[in-house]
Amino acid sequence: MPRPAVTAEVVAPPGPGLASPLVTIHSEHPFADPEPERDPVRRLRGRLGGAVTLWTTGAGADRAGLTMSSVLVAHGDPAHVLGLVDPVSELATAVEATGTAVVQLLGWEHRDLADVFAGVAPAPGGAFRLGTWHDTAWGPVLDGVAGWAGIRLEADPAEVGWSLLLQGVVEHVEIGPDTEPLVHRRGRYVRPA
Repeated sequence: MPRPAVTAEVVAPPGPGLASPLVTIHSEHPFADPEPERDPVRRLRGRLGGAVTLWTTGAGADRAGLTMSSVLVAHGDPAHVLGLVDPVSELATAVEATGTAVVQLLGWEHRDLADVFAGVAPAPGGAFRLGTWHDTAWGPVLDGVAGWAGIRLEADPAEVGWSLLLQGVVEHVEIGPDTEPLVHRRGRYVRPA
């Protein structure tokens, strides 16, 4: 079970003889909307959870990547991978230019890397300086992932809600060692139950 966020609140300014203000500790998130104001669709999506993938494209200085969990694999002939991406992300722009992407499955050990590609953690020198990568016809692949697919965009990205829907035909798949998957649920990484 995930630990609740812990926040501190100043309840009194420092008084005479006190070096610092008094604080209290709370278990709720300091920036969460009050319960009645929370978006029910967002809450539903958060409870679905999903495996964390890393989508990458490009080569050299033109590489781009984004952590995504709104992903669906549709088996068929040909198979497809669908993903919802932030329309203003570097990945959205880069995939439209290249027409290809790599969809890779991240493991529990990749959670720091996932945060970097999600834009919530720093990466001095750039995100692709983390880990070891090899280039493919579809984009860069992180060494040691549980599996990856090389896809080619089948259609122009379509607006779906506040996202862009990327629809790719699977051209190549490699399955690596089965590792503990990285799962995102209710705003945090969790280990599968």
